[in-house]
Amino acid sequence: MKKIILTLSITFFITTNVFAAGSSSSGSSSTKTNYDKAVVHIKSAKKYEKKGKLEKAQKSYAKAQKLLIKSNEKKPGKADTLNYLGFTTRKLGDFENGEKYYLQGLAIDPKHKGINEYLGELYVATGRHNLAVERLGVLEGCNCEEYDQLKAVIAGEKSKY
Repeated sequence: MKKIILTLSITFFITTNVFAAGSSSSGSSSTKTNYDKAVVHIKSAKKYEKKGKLEKAQKSYAKAQKLLIKSNEKKPGKADTLNYLGFTTRKLGDFENGEKYYLQGLAIDPKHKGINEYLGELYVATGRHNLAVERLGVLEGCNCEEYDQLKAVIAGEKSKY
């Protein structure tokens, strides 16, 4: 009888620990950061823009911006966060603060492809082509989509974003 109780106790203990380990690890992997949530909103906003649903796009950009501000407060100094903060701020029509975020990001990572492309696009939109060409110069030789996109915008094509 003691062997049965001991066996059942051990089995129960092992089974409980296995299930607990499984449930806690799956819970933590599904937890998204504010940055991750913001990226989802940005992707949605871009899709809305392509479909001409500009009001929905603006709402998604605004949600993303709020999440990015929280992310930047919690973990400052991340170039990717500042890149998207600049992007969402620019897309919401605030070029001055968008530029500030981009420049903060470049202070951390001067060769950041996304920041250089988007800042160059901001410069084109605000009539400062010489500064856009400087950003293109930073991207030159990267053999990347960001270079091609900025070059097209400088040449007068409409921005992809």
